[in-house]
Amino acid sequence: MPSELRPLGGPVNVHSDVVFDALISRSALPVLVDFWAPWCGPCKMVAPEIRKVAAEAADQVLVAKVNTEELPGLAGRFRVTAIPTMSIFRNGIEVRRQAGAMPAHAIRKFFEQDLVAR
Repeated sequence: MPSELRPLGGPVNVHSDVVFDALISRSALPVLVDFWAPWCGPCKMVAPEIRKVAAEAADQVLVAKVNTEELPGLAGRFRVTAIPTMSIFRNGIEVRRQAGAMPAHAIRKFFEQDLVAR
């Protein structure tokens, strides 16, 4: 009997460009990416909010976190100039972006707007 893949319920910490590319291009769900850095105060404030969204919306969106200090090439490739920045990817393509710290309800609204637009 095949086992079912369960929703993650938490954000995926991305540690390589290869993993990032596979994640955004192969996910059946839209991927909400939080571009952040460890020295960023607003990023630290957003972290628990991102975890809430990942847990509450695991069946609607896959949440990933990209540390721009660890993966500066990704930040450059996607022209991330402010952090935190949240982006939504579908089939490997960025379809929506929002810079700045947001509470969980605003993050949900941000990605739900994309779901409605589809």
